[in-house]
Amino acid sequence: MADVSTLPNGLTVAYDEVGAGFPFVLLHGFPHNRSLWAPQTSALIEHGRCIAPDLRGFGESGREGPYSMEQYAEDVVGLLENLGIERAVVGGLSMGGYVTFAIWRAKPQLVRALVLADTRPGADSPETRRKRLELIALARESGPGAVANAQISGMVGATTRAQNPALVNGLHQMLAGAPVEGIIGALQAMMDRRDSTELLPTIDVPTLIIVGEEDALTPVKESRAMHAAIPGSRLEVIPGAGHCSNLEKPAAFNHVLGEFLSALNYA
Repeated sequence: MADVSTLPNGLTVAYDEVGAGFPFVLLHGFPHNRSLWAPQTSALIEHGRCIAPDLRGFGESGREGPYSMEQYAEDVVGLLENLGIERAVVGGLSMGGYVTFAIWRAKPQLVRALVLADTRPGADSPETRRKRLELIALARESGPGAVANAQISGMVGATTRAQNPALVNGLHQMLAGAPVEGIIGALQAMMDRRDSTELLPTIDVPTLIIVGEEDALTPVKESRAMHAAIPGSRLEVIPGAGHCSNLEKPAAFNHVLGEFLSALNYA
């Protein structure tokens, strides 16, 4: 059963909270919900207070607009304020990474460290924008199941597709359960998001970059470029994983994330 918090802007946010100590927040991608992080929330309990929210429009959170990366960031900051949290490790996968960049831009003093998983700093290319418009039309005409069918192959790597059909089926169910309003709002927000490339040299907190070796949506070369641009960052490439590296290879993901969290000085 989710915890629920009502923000000053009126949005209700559902979230999971596990553990105690220094807080770290994990932000899911598109069109996921907080259950994406189930392999992390329980396994990393000894590393701090893990908070995994449903972003606006997904899972059990409210669906009303507006939708933008800035709004998602405001929602997350509002949740942390409601929970009495003044500083946290902030991490996100894919679209959750875009929200993480927006949090860094808006409120860097909140951020103790960053985790950027299977994401990219750049804005959408014209080709990507075209594909997002097609997905918006598909969502309106045929619903979330059709979006899940279109997205599932890119969500996981070839190894997972070949060796773990149960995981693929479970992820497909998660995608197919996303509300149409959330899908359309998120697609528009991703199309309209600011380019965060210029932010990378300003990041002066410990930063862990994780990417699946088989990630076709945000390839390893993009993570290598981020690593080169963020001073002192750490890059971990996870073999046998695609875009949802935390779900596909949870033991490897948890090892590198746990190691990173353990090394932080929280003074």
